[in-house]
Amino acid sequence: MSVRARLRTTVPALLPSPEAGPPEITGPPGRRLLVQRSDDEIVAQPLDDAFAPRAGACVRFPAPWPRRRGTSEVAPDAALAVFAGVHAVRAVDPSGATLWEVRHGCWYGRCEEIHDTYESYADRRDHRYPESGSVGFSADGRLVWAHVRGPLTEGVLSPGTADEWLVIDAGDGRVLARADAEAAAVGSIHVPHPTDPWQMGLSIGEGQDGAPLRWGRWDGKELTVDCLEGDLCLLSLSPAGDRLMTVSHDQDSLAVRDSRGVVVGALDWNADAAIPRHPEAPAESDEDELPVSWDWAGGFVDGTTLIASTTESDEDCGQYRHWLVDTTAAHGFVAVDYPSPVSCEPTALGGGFWSTLSSSRDAVHVWGPGGPEG
Repeated sequence: MSVRARLRTTVPALLPSPEAGPPEITGPPGRRLLVQRSDDEIVAQPLDDAFAPRAGACVRFPAPWPRRRGTSEVAPDAALAVFAGVHAVRAVDPSGATLWEVRHGCWYGRCEEIHDTYESYADRRDHRYPESGSVGFSADGRLVWAHVRGPLTEGVLSPGTADEWLVIDAGDGRVLARADAEAAAVGSIHVPHPTDPWQMGLSIGEGQDGAPLRWGRWDGKELTVDCLEGDLCLLSLSPAGDRLMTVSHDQDSLAVRDSRGVVVGALDWNADAAIPRHPEAPAESDEDELPVSWDWAGGFVDGTTLIASTTESDEDCGQYRHWLVDTTAAHGFVAVDYPSPVSCEPTALGGGFWSTLSSSRDAVHVWGPGGPEG
């Protein structure tokens, strides 16, 4: 049994440069943006409900440093972009003017310097491959949550460098709250609560050491951080924000949890038990040689349906596989049947849709379920 994927539209990339990052659709229904980053700029194009670009609405933000030197996010209204760099979090407007900046400790692991500018380390060989933090906008765009290297005391890096989690006023850059992230990150991503601007998920990667997951709540005065048990990658939140989709660090378990990290009902699936062996796997191989594993990708397509994939473990066998997962009482897995083979993991868009990149990475394909096949 499978479900046909119906192609709803194809959205072309905004930047033709082969050095640019892949285009991606961000934001919830009603506030979707097509975003693409190069070394020189971020380009954001608001999309309508049919994923068509809004005429004349493309916005460009000059980048303060190259793409490999950090991460970035565009505000929901595309009024500003925030760059999480090696030494600072910086907000810029479409003219490239700095609206505000919050400096922090250097993300290069053995560096104890406080850098004033990007130019102070731009050409240093030992800073070519730093770790990185990330930023995320709250649901209403008024707050920026930032995962940074710290702590800082009066502009000086204190002994015992640690990661910090900040809540920042998006308008003026004031740090409203800060807390110890209790991690030593290689990288991270923010997953915002879809309706509550005072809640945020932070999925942290520590390389081979683990994947700490943090859930933050800010009450206007204090930032409270819950350290969810286990090494978990947070992929997505349900439309109501009350359920989390996670995949374990070792990629053997996919689960739906509440914001405290507790598995909801029996919504926890071991990859080897839930997913059938790849039909093109060599007959002489056994499960230990070609184990099935979940990708760190996917999310909530709607309130009760997930899109998930097993492309990493499928790679040695043949065509990549994606799965629609029913989280109601049926708890069913259904393979997604595409008109042609896909070349990447899926991204959940909400509203009943998900996306994939074209094989040349110059367009985003938007899909929806088209009906069952026998």
